Order: sequence, then structure tokens, then C-alpha cells
Amino acid sequence: MRTQVGIIGAGPSGLLLSQLLAAEGIDSIIVEDRSQEYVEARIRAGVIEHDAVRTLTAAGVAERLHAEGMRHDGIYLNWPGERHHIDFPELCGQSVWVYGQTELTKDMFRIRAEAGQQIHFEASDVHIEDPLGSSRVTFTDKDGAAQVIECEVVAGCDGFHGVSRETIPESVRTVWQRVYPFAWLGILAEVAPSTDELIYAWHPEGFALHSMRSHSISRLYVQVAPDDDIANWPDDRVWEALSTRLAHDGWMLQSGPTLEKGITPMRSFVNAPMRYGNIFLAGDAAHIVPPTGAKGLNLAINDVTLLSRALSRKLNEGQDDLIDAYSDAALRRVWRATHFSWWMTSMLHVDHADPDADFMRQMQLSQLRYVTSSTAAATSLAENYTGYAV
Repeated sequence: MRTQVGIIGAGPSGLLLSQLLAAEGIDSIIVEDRSQEYVEARIRAGVIEHDAVRTLTAAGVAERLHAEGMRHDGIYLNWPGERHHIDFPELCGQSVWVYGQTELTKDMFRIRAEAGQQIHFEASDVHIEDPLGSSRVTFTDKDGAAQVIECEVVAGCDGFHGVSRETIPESVRTVWQRVYPFAWLGILAEVAPSTDELIYAWHPEGFALHSMRSHSISRLYVQVAPDDDIANWPDDRVWEALSTRLAHDGWMLQSGPTLEKGITPMRSFVNAPMRYGNIFLAGDAAHIVPPTGAKGLNLAINDVTLLSRALSRKLNEGQDDLIDAYSDAALRRVWRATHFSWWMTSMLHVDHADPDADFMRQMQLSQLRYVTSSTAAATSLAENYTGYAV
């Protein structure tokens, strides 16, 4: 097989990249190690930034997002005895949309299939060969046959555990990482949201978040220890913890059947550079952020937007300026989002093992009071949450 761009990974970043490249007349082939059903079923992010929505709309993949998604004009910050609204349009003139990543992935699979996109699912033994020369992607297809894709460049959109980043020699890579001393236990519940917009809650027992995926499906999280066992959290205990941590005068949390439950560890991870020869990393292959700032999917969209422009400039016009600048340009946004995600996480989570935990709790409450009483501080949160351009 021969193509211009070999894309490893059929998640949102790989699918969107193929869509953006096709609009520029650039051919691509996608290789994915999971089945389509598995990829579509992965429950991931649901908050999409202002500019990311514009990108998806311009790419022709946002029709259902606009029809079924929910525009949100703010968030609530909650702590015992207090709940305050951060009004995004008033503060920065922008909003976000709530639309599940699973639904966006389904939309893009359908659109790419209608366009004749070649995607190889359930590929094994995926390797990138000769990244500094005539690049190739080799793999074994689901029928056990060896396959080779000759391509001009390879886009690594295969996530944190993929092969793309590991293909880059450690001698040329720098990694920054922070592993947080807590995790999120998340549930997907068949119940209408009990709030019109997301609630981020600080509580002495730990963080909680009330989010949603639709008008009838709620997504909720409680902070737990990273080594906790899901068996320790029957549904009744989860709902009790949520009710306690999200509590506010006159407000009631509605419970419902749990459709999914899982524990997600939290880390910040940045790999640089995001380019090595003809390999270009995008999304979780290059960076991970804790979900508190709702930045993972949005960073992936930003990466492939930059990358598609750079590849179009290279493959259609023969100019290297944008691909040479890709890594630095993407990393500027990555570090801004990494800082914001760390800041939100640090403000809202309780590290029970910290010997200075009582002091830190007072610091967090002071920060929350400042953010909700200062227009400047609230504007900074709003700008970063809705998508601060760098």
C-alpha cells in the first residue's frame, strides 16, 4: 500500500486529521489496533472548547454536535456552604459545548467511511520503519497477513500507550511528568442531570464533579485513592459520596441506574519534541493532562489542526516552514493547558496524605473565594476553560 500520510490510531485525533487532510486533497491510511466497536465504546471527554467546535464545524463533522450537544455558558464552583457561577460569555465572550467523545468518534467514523477512508482495524505488531528516510508503517492485519504502508510522513495519534512515541529514540526526547496522589472514580448514570451546567466541588473528603453527556445521561466523579478498588465502591456508596460532596442548600442530586463505573488515575505528562524526522505526534501520544481542566480532547483537536495545515503546506506547496514549526507551536498550547489543568486539580483536590493537609485546605478555600469574587481571576479561569489562544 502507498499513501501520503500514514495515521496510527483511529481515535478522534486520527479521524479528524484524516478528515482535514482529505479537504486539502491529501490521501491517508489509518491503522488501529482495536476494533471499531471498541473505539466507539470508549467513554472519554465531553467538554469541547469554543475554537474546537469551530474547527469541527468547518471540517464538516459537527452536524449532530449542534443538533444534540449542549452549549454551556459557565460552570459552578462549589464548597461547603457556597456555590458560585462562573459566567463565560460575560467574562470572555465564549462558551463550551458538552458532547460526548464517543458520539463525536461515531460521527467521524461514519463520515470517513462515506468518503472511502481506508482504516485497518485490529492491527497487531505495528511498527514505524525508517522515520528519518522513506517511512513505512508495517503491521499484521486482523486476518494474520503482513502489511506494509509506504508513506511520506507518519502521524502518531495512537495515545499514551501507542508505538509512535516509543519509536522516537530516548536520546532525543525529553519527558516531564507529575503523577497525582489521587484518582477519579467515574460513573455514567441513566438519569437526567441535576444541574444545568457542570459543578466542580471542593470538599474535605475530596473532589466531586457533576457533568453530563446528554439531557438524559449524567457523568459524575468522586476523588478516590489511586490504588483504590472499584469493588470498594458499590453504587450506594458512590451516590452517598456524591450527595455529600456536591451538597448545597435547596439543591438535590437525582440518582439513577449506573451504566458504567471505573477508576482513572491522574497524571500530567509532556513529551518533546512532537516531531522526529517524518514522525509527528498528536494528542495523548505526546501529552496527558488530568481531566479537571477538560483539555485532553481539545489539545488533540488543536494538534491535528496545526498538523493538517503544516502537512498541506509541505505536501501541496513543498514548503517546510510549518512542519518545522509544528512541535514548538503545539507545545506552547500544551504547556498552557497543562498549567491550567494542574491549577484546577490543585485547587479542588484534597491530598489526605500531605502532612500539611490542613494548611493546604485553607489555601484552597482562599483560592476559591478569590476566583469567585475577583473579576480578573474569574476571567482567567473562563479564558482558559473555553480555550485560551497562545
